[in-house]
Amino acid sequence: MPRPQKRRIVSSEPEYTAFNPEGFSSGEEIVLSLDEYEVIRLVDYERKTHEETGLIMGISRTTVTEIYDRARYRLASAIVNGRALAIRGGSYEIGLRDKEFEKIMKEKGEKEMRIAVTYEDGMIFQHFGHTEFFKIYDIEEGNITASQVVSTNGNGHGALAGFLAENNVDVLICGGIGGGAQMALMHAGIQLFGGVRGDADEAVNNLLNGILAYDPNARCTHHDHSGHDCSHHHHGDGHSCSHHHGDGHKCNCH
Repeated sequence: MPRPQKRRIVSSEPEYTAFNPEGFSSGEEIVLSLDEYEVIRLVDYERKTHEETGLIMGISRTTVTEIYDRARYRLASAIVNGRALAIRGGSYEIGLRDKEFEKIMKEKGEKEMRIAVTYEDGMIFQHFGHTEFFKIYDIEEGNITASQVVSTNGNGHGALAGFLAENNVDVLICGGIGGGAQMALMHAGIQLFGGVRGDADEAVNNLLNGILAYDPNARCTHHDHSGHDCSHHHHGDGHSCSHHHGDGHKCNCH
């Protein structure tokens, strides 16, 4: 099975999405994907290096080079052959991370803050309500000055928001998280970046650099040891459902 393509971070959708040669175009239009457009914008317009572009878009330098070469060929083909050019599609996420993080800093009105990550063996633990450890990072002027791993001491679900507040946490990075926990975090004044996977340290650095890929609509999905998957859903009337597995396991995500 082919490896799924990593989504690329694009700062915004382009204002102009269609270009046509004067008169009639020859042949079918050429389509430039939004991630290809973003590479062209950053490298040729913003004059970024391929390495800098990769950092901004959340991809490797070699991937940037591959996209750049493909995009340049398509642009050249449109110009030389007089074909219409359209910009649409591709595997991308609109990058609102810079604005979100700047908002947090402005609201705090100070240079120091704390970021917590649901933590297990160096990675982001994917079920907030069952988190046994957080890794907490002290941030000063946009840099990590210290970090520590702390135990939740058996706290779960809604109580974890209070635990984070007691530890003066301003921002939480996590995987899946239920609606009730999200509300508890909001009431505690903790900014949430959910739906994040991978290395914990890398995620914090990506947030500080404004390139963290996260899902603002993240919901809790818990896998038990039997391999069953339990997803938490909210109905339109506000009711939440608990899923019972055939082996007696029950997963509640609040």
